[in-house]
Amino acid sequence: MLYLQQNFDPTNIFDVLRLVCGAYFIPHIWAAFNVPQAIDVFVKNGFKPPIFWLYASAAIEIVLAIGLIFGIYTHVVAAIAAVHLTVAAVAVYRLSGGKWLWNIGGCEFPVFWAICCGVVAIHG
Repeated sequence: MLYLQQNFDPTNIFDVLRLVCGAYFIPHIWAAFNVPQAIDVFVKNGFKPPIFWLYASAAIEIVLAIGLIFGIYTHVVAAIAAVHLTVAAVAVYRLSGGKWLWNIGGCEFPVFWAICCGVVAIHG
């Protein structure tokens, strides 16, 4: 518990952002294993074999979530998270036909989180 207390200061906005960025991955990881349509993103974007890439993506996100939530190698983990989310944004952009707004299937959401993770990487 002492380790966690040393890596989290609730008055430091970058610690709060780091924690939120890590927590954001949790429902996404859950969806990868519990939402049958999750594989469709990999199929439609031409990832072969798609099930490998789904599980690889989920494994990467598990590592990223742990690193961000617990403040382990924050700079590195947050930079990898920013790249991972940028790839996701490109995939969503291609899949949506260039839509921006997240509520109509666009790439706004992963772009926002990629920027947030980039900020954490810079200040982490």
